[in-house]
Amino acid sequence: MSGTSRMARAWSLVAVPVLALSLGACSQDPNSIAAQAKSGNRQGYISGDGTVESIPAAKRGKPVVLSGKTLDDQSWSVSGQAGKVVVLNVWASWCPPCEKEAPELKDAADKIGAAKKPVVFMGINTRDNPASGRATAKRQGIPYPSLDDQGGQMILALQGKAPTPPVTLVLDPSGRIAARVVGEVTSSTLTGLVDDVLAEK
Repeated sequence: MSGTSRMARAWSLVAVPVLALSLGACSQDPNSIAAQAKSGNRQGYISGDGTVESIPAAKRGKPVVLSGKTLDDQSWSVSGQAGKVVVLNVWASWCPPCEKEAPELKDAADKIGAAKKPVVFMGINTRDNPASGRATAKRQGIPYPSLDDQGGQMILALQGKAPTPPVTLVLDPSGRIAARVVGEVTSSTLTGLVDDVLAEK
């Protein structure tokens, strides 16, 4: 073996443990996004910016197929709401923007309910502890139930429209996604989107 080859081999043997050490240090960094997620404090949490998307009837996808148990252990499905507009709000107790938008959702649900419009509200409490979800919804005074989505599988049924909470979807009476808000929603925006869907022929 030449001197150059021996030198290259020596450097490779040194580089491997050094690389492993540096990777280990990164993975243990308490300020990394991964570490924050594991700790549950969500300091690095990023949500949407409140972007509103309205989808023309001709361009909507297939009906959403979603069913499950609520946090109160009641069965629920989108298909069971046929003929009604459905508002789905994806949220979690660990999500700061979800906390901020809760009064707006409550206001919209109260107003739409008082007007007796054919609209159903349902939350999707995702990747959360059910006890925390129930306690949070009760404290916020949310007047509608939420599905229990501890594992995050229900999000897959939303056709890629709910990347991270909070997201609010409005389904038309056929169960198709007609509108969505990525990030915090306001009561006025949500009631306007619902009214637009209700006004469709």
